[in-house]
Amino acid sequence: MYPVRNSVKAIIVDGDRLLCIRKRDEYGSYYLLPGGGQEKGETFPETLRRECLEELGAAVRVGSLRYIREYIGRNHEFAATDDAHQVEFMFECELLGEPDPALATHVDDGQDGIAWVPIAGADAERVYPRVLPGRLRDGCAELYWGDVN
Repeated sequence: MYPVRNSVKAIIVDGDRLLCIRKRDEYGSYYLLPGGGQEKGETFPETLRRECLEELGAAVRVGSLRYIREYIGRNHEFAATDDAHQVEFMFECELLGEPDPALATHVDDGQDGIAWVPIAGADAERVYPRVLPGRLRDGCAELYWGDVN
C-alpha cells in the first residue's frame, strides 16, 4: 500500500497567457502549473499561497476549484516511479503582485524560471498536463478529468 498525495495547482491566466513554472530535463524545457503537495494541517488555499511564494515569488488570491486530475505513475511516460499516485486540485488564482523569481523562497528541483505561455500556442510546447491548454481554450466545464496526461 502506498499513499495518495494531494497536490494543489494554481491556474493563473492573464488575457491569453498561462503562468507556469519552467523546468528543464534532457529533452529541453517543459512547463507546469505552480503549486505542489499539501502538508499536514494545511488547507488547499494555504498550500497554494505557500507554493506560489516558493515558486513564483508572488502572493495570490485563491479562487474557485476549476479541475481535478489524477496522476497514476504507471500510466505516464515521465513518471519517476510506477507507484506514484497524485490527485491534483487546480484552482483559479489571481496574482496580488508581479511574480519575481528572485523573491521565490524554495523553487522546485529542476525549476529554472517562470514563463507566461500563450494558451493558443501551448500545444506546441511541453505543458503538463497536456490536456490543460485545450480545456482552457474550450472553456471545459468538466470538473473531474480522471487519469489524463
